[in-house]
Amino acid sequence: MKKKPILNSLFLFFLGVLSSLSLPPFNLFFINFFTFSLFFIFLFKKQNLKFNRRIFFYYGWLFGFGYFLTNIYWITISLTFDKNLNFLIPIALILIPAFLALFYGLITLIFYLINFRNVISSFFLFSLLFGLIEFIRGNILTGFPWNLIVFSLSENLSLISFLSIIGTYSFNLISISFFTAPAIYILRKSKVETITCLLLLLIPALFFFHGSFYKKTFLTKKIKENPYIIRVISSNISLNRFYDNFQTEKVIKELIKLSSPEPDKKIFFLWPEGIIPNTYQDELVLYSEIFKDNFSENHLIGLGITNKSFNDNKNDYFNSFSVFSNDLNLINRYDKINLVPFGEFLPFENFLNKIGLKVITNNFGSFSKGDNRQIFKFDNNLGTMRILPLICYEIIYSGNLTKDYDYDFIFNISEDGWFGKSIGPKQHFAHSIFRAIENGKYVIRSTNNGMSAIINPLGEIEKKIAYGKAGFIDFEKQRDLDPTLFSIYGNKIFIILILLYILLIFSFNKNINE
Repeated sequence: MKKKPILNSLFLFFLGVLSSLSLPPFNLFFINFFTFSLFFIFLFKKQNLKFNRRIFFYYGWLFGFGYFLTNIYWITISLTFDKNLNFLIPIALILIPAFLALFYGLITLIFYLINFRNVISSFFLFSLLFGLIEFIRGNILTGFPWNLIVFSLSENLSLISFLSIIGTYSFNLISISFFTAPAIYILRKSKVETITCLLLLLIPALFFFHGSFYKKTFLTKKIKENPYIIRVISSNISLNRFYDNFQTEKVIKELIKLSSPEPDKKIFFLWPEGIIPNTYQDELVLYSEIFKDNFSENHLIGLGITNKSFNDNKNDYFNSFSVFSNDLNLINRYDKINLVPFGEFLPFENFLNKIGLKVITNNFGSFSKGDNRQIFKFDNNLGTMRILPLICYEIIYSGNLTKDYDYDFIFNISEDGWFGKSIGPKQHFAHSIFRAIENGKYVIRSTNNGMSAIINPLGEIEKKIAYGKAGFIDFEKQRDLDPTLFSIYGNKIFIILILLYILLIFSFNKNINE
């Protein structure tokens, strides 16, 4: 008897571990049919036994701990760049997954407390709780919507095209139902349960049908020239530039060489996040002669750089995306809103500084948060180009990008070198595919030490610079799509789906009890 709790614990932990293989870059999504079905069957059979509620919380926590331990371990790589933070590596390796697993523990605890006795109501309750708690995880505090189960389908573009209608959180909820559906068949006791299982497994066919139609619609759209050629620069400049005495001018010249400026063409050069070391935005003018010698009046340069401003007798620092003319006159600037905890700002900074903690990405302390995200507009004789700027981590958020959907492209700049050659940068890239489909916009992504790409509104990668490679790709022509349903209504659609699941739960429970 003493061995059984240990075996149960190992079983749940390894179910979570196996589910990690469904995520990018492995994308073995079929594993989830086994792991989620077995997880549900385990909980359903255990819920009628007399357990302490803490045991059921522990069941969910174990699954979540196995899941997150194996798919976000790469976060600790960022701690290797500063020797003073090395002591945190084993702590972060365990503590972060342990914290995120609490959300999964909450799922199984509530499942146990409600305790529906019939399979179908329990199934819909399990799916609803999972989808709802994942939404909370993605929004509470600063939010961390990383590695939702739906990302296991990131390579199945025809299937996930339905994101354009319902968005990531709604699709995540449906995906959990889809993966758990075989459990209904295994536990079935009536024709109703068999039919319900078959209907659930037919849902993807409807999504594929939509995907096929959506793609045909997209391909009928007229192709038009962009007002500016968008030249996406991908670089592999070492992160040592933040710690060693890197020569700023040398980095700038390397970026210019990668950019291959052509004076007679109207080109927008998109450089990565925080790419120029030891230089604040107002200091960049010191290198104006280099820019004027290499860029013409036809050119715009967009890049990530730290901006410093003096307020209330202190300096505020912003992680900014700034656009300059060829002579380094500032045209537009966006200050990052969604900052990375511990990477860009330190929660409870006054206290944590006293025990030796600090942010990873700089030596001046926490960045300040920007006020709002505005659309940048650039005009020339060829037309108007409207872009929505997102810096690094901001690409992971669904449904809160902007209230103004009248723009052409999403520009995402990033520095992925903090996570080495791990799976982290590949997971980060997958979010860009989801944002493109949700919003029906091209995502133009420029990274240092990562993957740069042009992703169309179908989620297709039209051009890409592979991880570890440097160079540029040009984006010259586009097809237009009307604003997607999700870009207009956002996560209000998720609320409707929640209400539908609640209706199904109580309808099946009532009918079976009668």
